[in-house]
Amino acid sequence: MEPDSLDPIDLRLLDLMQADASRHNQALAALAHISPPTSLRRIKRLRDLGVIEREVALLQPDRLASLTGHGLTALVEVTLERQGAEQMDAFEAHVVGDPAVQQCYRVSPGPDFMLVVYARDMPGYLALAQRLFTAHANVRNVKVFFSVKRAKFEPRIPLTDPSVPVR
Repeated sequence: MEPDSLDPIDLRLLDLMQADASRHNQALAALAHISPPTSLRRIKRLRDLGVIEREVALLQPDRLASLTGHGLTALVEVTLERQGAEQMDAFEAHVVGDPAVQQCYRVSPGPDFMLVVYARDMPGYLALAQRLFTAHANVRNVKVFFSVKRAKFEPRIPLTDPSVPVR
């Protein structure tokens, strides 16, 4: 079965899991109005299809600040000197392998890449910039924006009618 053959029940399960993947199967089944065995079978199929890439815990940075510090989140525009497929692939592989890079996008028009990176502090960001950008000979330009407040962080793909809340 292909991902384009997902039905409304599959989409409802996916939406419920995006809202809270820690729910037990019984709760997911009840909210999706299906039986628990059907819920298990469908979720397994969605995993097997690769529609569910992985399940993670989203941490609240402010709650961890006493242990880790507040840190710096930066949005970084990167323009390469040469934009051939091989150079783009090489830079992408270079940055996605670094644990400080939280998100990496190839974009157009404008810069070649937009990154969301996290550093513990400004010296940490300087070290990150050195290893990701300065040491990489194909980087022509880097423009950095430091976040002063995160107003929203919602890693969800809209699957259902936005006027109907997911519980």
